[in-house]
Amino acid sequence: MLAQKLARSLNARSASSPWMRYLNSSCSNGSNAAGSSIAAGTQHRGGRTVVRSFSLKDHDWIPDCKMDTEMVHGGIDPDDKTGAILTPVYMSTTFVQESVDKYLDKGFSYSRTNNPTVKQLEEKVAKIEHGYDSICVSTGMAATASCINTFMNAGDHCVITNCSYGGTNRICREQFVPLGMDFDFVDFTDPATVEAAIKPNTKLIFSESPTNPTLTLADLDAISEIAKRHGIIHVCDSTFATPYVCRPLDHGCDLTIQSLTKYYDGLNIGTGGALVAKTPELYERIKLTQNMHGNIMSPMTAFLMLQTMKTMGLRIRQQSSSAMKIATFLESHPQVSKVVYPGLASHPQKELADRQHRDGLHGGMLWFDVKGDPIKLMDTIKRPWTLCENLGATESIITACAVMTHANMIREDRLKVGITDGFIRISVGIEDPDDLIRSLDDALGQL
Repeated sequence: MLAQKLARSLNARSASSPWMRYLNSSCSNGSNAAGSSIAAGTQHRGGRTVVRSFSLKDHDWIPDCKMDTEMVHGGIDPDDKTGAILTPVYMSTTFVQESVDKYLDKGFSYSRTNNPTVKQLEEKVAKIEHGYDSICVSTGMAATASCINTFMNAGDHCVITNCSYGGTNRICREQFVPLGMDFDFVDFTDPATVEAAIKPNTKLIFSESPTNPTLTLADLDAISEIAKRHGIIHVCDSTFATPYVCRPLDHGCDLTIQSLTKYYDGLNIGTGGALVAKTPELYERIKLTQNMHGNIMSPMTAFLMLQTMKTMGLRIRQQSSSAMKIATFLESHPQVSKVVYPGLASHPQKELADRQHRDGLHGGMLWFDVKGDPIKLMDTIKRPWTLCENLGATESIITACAVMTHANMIREDRLKVGITDGFIRISVGIEDPDDLIRSLDDALGQL
C-alpha cells in the first residue's frame, strides 16, 4: 500500500515540482524556514525563492539604502516567534516533513543540501557581491576547488594567473593536472596575453585581482569581454579586494570567489569560502557540486560571519587608510628596496587601480622587499605586529611569503612572479598606524 501511495504521489507531480527538482538535481528549491527573514517578502526567479533587498516589510525601509546599511540589515528580519534581532542558529541535521505531498514545502530536508542559517549567509553574500546566489563552504580553497570541479573535466584547459594564492597554484598542479586537466599560468596584467593563451578546449579563465601576494591587477572588464567573445566562463578570486573595493560581477565576471576567512570574518574567528554565481544556471551547477561533495559550512560559523561582516566597511576604510600611511613610510626607509600598494602613485597599474577600485579604497594589503635578512625581521618585530599566516583581520599580520604562505611554489615560478626571498607581505589591521610604523621602524633598524 505504501509503495502504491508513493508511486501515485510521484506520478501526480510535474518535473518542475520541488520534489522532482530535488530528485533530479539533489538541490533543494528554496529557503522558506519559519522564523527566517527569507520566509516571506520574497520574489521568485526561475522557480526559486530569492530574498529581496531588505526584509519582510519593505515598506518600513527608506529606499536605496547604502552598502553599509545592507551589510547590517540586508535580508534580515527579527525572528517571527521571538523577535530576536539576529538570525537563529539552526543546529539541526534534518528537518521534519509534514507529509509526502508537502515534502520540501518549507525548503529544507537535510543540512548537507541546505541549512536555514547557512542559506541566509549565502543569499546575503550574493546580494553584497551583486550575484544571483552563492554557495558557502568550509574554506576559501574549498570554494576554489568547487569552481574547478564544476566547470572543468579531464581534457579541459584553463587560463589562470601566474601569480595566485599558493594553495590555488598547488591544487592545480598537484591534483587537477594528474586528473587530465591542463593549466596555462600566464601574466594577467596584459589582457592580450590572456587571449593568446586560449585554446579550443579552454573552459575557464581564472583571474585574481589584486593577486596574492604581489598585488598585481587584472583588467576585469577587458578579460570578461574576451571570455564572452570566446564563450568561456570567467571567475575572479576577489579576496584581497572585498566587495568594498571591487565587485568582479560588476565588471563582467561570471563568478566570484571569496575566502570568507579573511575580510568577511575579519576577526580571526572562523574559516569559510564563497563561490558567487551571476546567473541561475551557473548557480544550479555549483550548488549540485556542493551537494554531491558535501562541501558545506557549519551553521555556527555562518551565524558568526553574519555578524562579523556587518563591520566590514568600518574595517576596510580604516585598513585602507592605515595601509597607505604605512606604505608611504616604507617607501622612504633605507632598508626597503621596493614597496607595492595599489594606492601609491608608484604602483605600475595605478590608473587601473583608480578605475576599477571603488570609492578610492585599495584595501589593507601591501608588500615590501627588505634589503636585510627577512627571517631576522620576522623574529625581531614587536607587537602589535603578529607573525602568522592569515590576512584581512583586525590584528595586523606580517608574513615572509617565500618561507610561509608560498613555500609550496616552485622557487623558479615564485621568482618569476616577483616573490623574492626578501618579500614581506603585511596585512594591516585596525590598530593605530603610528604604533605599527614605530614597530616596523624599530625592527628594520636592527637589520
